[in-house]
Amino acid sequence: MDSDIQRYLDDLVSTARDVLGADLVGAYAAGSVGLGAYQPGRSDVDVALLSAGPLTRTVKRTLVARLRHDALPCPARGLELVVYDRAVAASGTPDPGFEVELNTGAAMPFRRTLDPADRPVTDGRFWYGLDRSILHQSGLPLLGPPAGEAFADLDPADLRRLLIEALSWWLTLPTPPADQPAPGTEDAVLGACRSLVRHRDGAWLAKVAAGQRLIDADDRAEVIRQAVAARHGGPPPTGAQARAFQQRVRDEIAG
Repeated sequence: MDSDIQRYLDDLVSTARDVLGADLVGAYAAGSVGLGAYQPGRSDVDVALLSAGPLTRTVKRTLVARLRHDALPCPARGLELVVYDRAVAASGTPDPGFEVELNTGAAMPFRRTLDPADRPVTDGRFWYGLDRSILHQSGLPLLGPPAGEAFADLDPADLRRLLIEALSWWLTLPTPPADQPAPGTEDAVLGACRSLVRHRDGAWLAKVAAGQRLIDADDRAEVIRQAVAARHGGPPPTGAQARAFQQRVRDEIAG
């Protein structure tokens, strides 16, 4: 792991323990760090904390104040933090179910949500169940039991529904105008690759690794190759290419 990220995660867990005390029962690196694909300058730091039970709003606000970028600078693009009651994490629910959601960083819009009901429906409610499924498989323990014990995976029907919801959400975003390479389409294509690999093979992979698996299978490889190359400085796919690929993946998962 990048040494700056390791120090940051150590400080984050220590700060969370200062706030929660014995109620902090688990801490896990998720996302690109958990999947072994962290890319300095591009990746976020994703962290899930587990509490022994529900948190009061006062404790939630204190945790946000202590962990936001102004108080604990994040060396990556930003921190995406979610806190769960350990009973929710172990339940396998597809619902958001979080205690706190915090997005903060030098290159990330600030978001603080203290109740799932306050999360705008238009921003998507599928993220959390999918993230907990990834944590079940690949969460990196910083504190507490193995992630596979702390986080239950989703029921297959719930997983399929959330994958379809995620792809449908992406497809509602505005399509970049003109038939030109569009920044960000590489993430749209590679995110769809990850969903398709999980659907077909039952495994969560990092985005580029999922794209490479589909390239090796010669699965609409040109747009995927372009998306992988864009991660290393090449031109990204066009909006139309990305949209067509996402639609095709959603149709396959939906059956």
